[in-house]
Amino acid sequence: MATNSKTGDTAKPGNTAKSGAAKPAKPAKPATIALNRKARFDYVIEQEFEAGVALQGWEVKSLRDGRAQLKESYVIIMRGELFLIGAHFSPLRSASSHIDADPTRRRKLLLHKKEIGKLIGAREQAGYTIVPLSLYWKRGRVKAKIALARGKKQYDKRHAIKQREWQRDRERLFKLRR
Repeated sequence: MATNSKTGDTAKPGNTAKSGAAKPAKPAKPATIALNRKARFDYVIEQEFEAGVALQGWEVKSLRDGRAQLKESYVIIMRGELFLIGAHFSPLRSASSHIDADPTRRRKLLLHKKEIGKLIGAREQAGYTIVPLSLYWKRGRVKAKIALARGKKQYDKRHAIKQREWQRDRERLFKLRR
């Protein structure tokens, strides 16, 4: 048996693995599929939840290609279940030809009963809504980050814009100083 002087490992005769040679890593795909940036501007986020999304095969293929939009989407509660409405998943041209793809169909969100109960109870309070924040991959499954949110008033939005512009100006001033 041969001994590796650096690691002290012993290699068996007939083991053809090269020492120190690693397989080239596959480039990692970004986990985030789609973001709803407008939601954070229009709403004050109270609490966030992670929900699974029930999808059809062609939808998974289009999500792997990054073809999703959450811009005008929202979440509704129907018969004790949550559904994602208005999310647009553009079908691929190479998707199955025997299925008529509906890009904006209603998609069921999968949560635990306790979480659904919390959302239903909070939704009944005035001023609360449930908005999708993002779609992302987690262990090969599509997850949706949804939030219990309260709508912002117009003056709150103006204040947020003013804060954002001040941060940009401050960064510029620090860069000029250096």
